[in-house]
Amino acid sequence: MIMTKPAPQDADRHNLKMQKKKVARDKIMATKTDRKGLIIVNTGKGKGKSSAAFGMIFRCIAHGMQCAVVQFIKGGMSTGERDLILKNFSDICSFNTMGEGFTWETQDKARDTEMAAAAWEKAKSLIRDPKNTMVLLDEINIALRYDYINISDVCHFLLNEKPEMTHVVLTGRNAKDELIEIADLVTEMELVKHPFRGGIKAQIGVEY
Repeated sequence: MIMTKPAPQDADRHNLKMQKKKVARDKIMATKTDRKGLIIVNTGKGKGKSSAAFGMIFRCIAHGMQCAVVQFIKGGMSTGERDLILKNFSDICSFNTMGEGFTWETQDKARDTEMAAAAWEKAKSLIRDPKNTMVLLDEINIALRYDYINISDVCHFLLNEKPEMTHVVLTGRNAKDELIEIADLVTEMELVKHPFRGGIKAQIGVEY
């Protein structure tokens, strides 16, 4: 395949456009000087909520920053992220699996509520610890959806007791409006296609 060079005038127009874009971008970036601990929500019906959150946890680990994970719903099954952290990074990342499985598996609301309450107490303890740069509350939105935890209590705690520079990441579909309102960053994962609908089961390296 023969590659053709762009005409000189096209290259000049492109360079001028990029120069203007850089000037505008630099002006915007010059105004972004503040830093704060963020409340981050990953929600929506699409895949990737926990995956993206664990990506941030691994970034913290790579930078030598203390962090923690609390899993509200998922049981003690082996997952890539859990096994990797427990085997190699337990000194810098506290990994706490507090749930016993999804609600349709446990079929015991009283027990689910009890476990969610214990997970929330653990989460608060980890968030209060100023050594933790980031705390991931994985699938907490499911616990909030079924009212296993009081949404008002969660929002009040995040607004009033979270250390100023601590990031808290909350995942799970159906995030409550109250949580979205107080969050600094909200991402909704949109489902376009999913192999599960075509009869493909969850696979190692993709889902866990």
